[in-house]
Amino acid sequence: MTAFGCRARRHDKIGPTGLLLATMLVFLSVLPAHAASPITLENARPGQSDWVLTDPADHEVEGYASATSINRGEPLRFYIHSTDPTVTIAIYRMGWYGGSGARLMRGGITIPGVRQPMPTADPVTGLIECDWQVSYTLSTTTDDDQEWRSGIYLAKLTGSSSGKQSYIIFVVREDDRPAELLFQSSVTTFQAYNNWGGKSTYPSNSQDERWARKVSFNRPYGRSQHPRGGSGTGAGEFLTAMSIHPTRTLSTAGWEYNMVRWLERQGYDVTYSTDIDTHSRVDFWKGRRAWLSVGHDEYWSQEMRHHVEAARGQGLGLGFFSANTCYWQIRLEPSPVTGEPNRTMVSYKEVALQEDPLALDGDPSNDHLITVQWREPPVNHPEHQLLGVMYETVPVDGDILVTQPSHPLFEGVDLPPDRRLPGLLGYEIDRAFPDGPAGLTILAHSPYPRDRQVVYGDMTLYQAPSGASVFAAGTMQWSWGLDDYNAPSLRSPRSNEAARQITANVLKLLGASAIPARP
Repeated sequence: MTAFGCRARRHDKIGPTGLLLATMLVFLSVLPAHAASPITLENARPGQSDWVLTDPADHEVEGYASATSINRGEPLRFYIHSTDPTVTIAIYRMGWYGGSGARLMRGGITIPGVRQPMPTADPVTGLIECDWQVSYTLSTTTDDDQEWRSGIYLAKLTGSSSGKQSYIIFVVREDDRPAELLFQSSVTTFQAYNNWGGKSTYPSNSQDERWARKVSFNRPYGRSQHPRGGSGTGAGEFLTAMSIHPTRTLSTAGWEYNMVRWLERQGYDVTYSTDIDTHSRVDFWKGRRAWLSVGHDEYWSQEMRHHVEAARGQGLGLGFFSANTCYWQIRLEPSPVTGEPNRTMVSYKEVALQEDPLALDGDPSNDHLITVQWREPPVNHPEHQLLGVMYETVPVDGDILVTQPSHPLFEGVDLPPDRRLPGLLGYEIDRAFPDGPAGLTILAHSPYPRDRQVVYGDMTLYQAPSGASVFAAGTMQWSWGLDDYNAPSLRSPRSNEAARQITANVLKLLGASAIPARP
């Protein structure tokens, strides 16, 4: 059965779309080899494993950065609270590095510990925003072209007497360096689930279940709530993640870092940004061939949607290795404390029509910005019109069932006889809906029994009128098939060669080639 409830016909021939894709894959496969990417060279440098937290803090030491990302060469301010007399800072770039997972960029930084003032929640919006003094300013200016490469970075904070540890996460961009891939870290979703200070955008992990209508980037990320470890404290959902079900809060093992490790291990020419960059810059993708959304990318502003759609219209390939993507509309506002732009996230969600000021101002011209689900009125802009799929259900933990094994994207993939990719369907899943993009192909249609019925997750592909390819995995757990970080401590191992080869085929279609480092 297809996602629309109609029985699918057996495809004995590839068809026009399949022939086009097959031709593209063959063409890309015979392109001449080129020099090692900057990422290959970066990951050939010695890595360190001491980036991992061994004693996660519970407010003894914590902090946040002045921006979610900076362009290479720009400064970044850290705001740090600690009950210790001194705090040490070690800054790591995250990647593969022979399996150690990170490289120490700067260490030996010791600063005085300062008890910063704790904010209180705004009684109306629930906004919690810190007004802390600057603790340290990081400079990324360098004469060495190989230093401060674009990447996701963790500043590891350690209290001198308590030994407690936490992270500050940030991204270094390289806006002017052409690259094949742009990896977006979905920090708006990190912030939606962040309950530091007692408030997130969810009642089940907010104090008194009075959830916040506005949340601030001017605060640390709270301690990881995973029952078997706090290794992600301060890093948002990069390492470990928290997902909210209507009746319970569930923790998972994260998604973004797994794909970062695999992409860098394979030597893909990848640069990094955040969805704040996608929001603020119409040319966020300049010089790239493809853009990747990974894991959990739930909260999108109107600007994000417009900028990604415009990029697709100019031929940028899109890879959604994620689910529950572009589900809630948000707005971004300046900080009421510092005035800096895009530091406050507005998300009224279920009460938007009753409480969002734009729903109450009597001005229909701005109703398209009300923070409801994208598919709901008055926005009425379903996410599958961009992705090909949209959110179906949660929680799920099952197998992906490939239903079009003869499609060119499965070329060279050694699928098992049952055509299943075990354990990669979940935690939330998306499926195809009617009235999706023209020419949408459903590559995998994966059943999952839930609440006495069967739900489906779909993997899809379509080609936009611009010629851009748009792939959607329809699952958050796809990157677990690429890399087993966090297994078996937080989840069972799921990596497999079929998922890795499918991903390589997708990226090749989008215009990216792997150049692994030599052993």
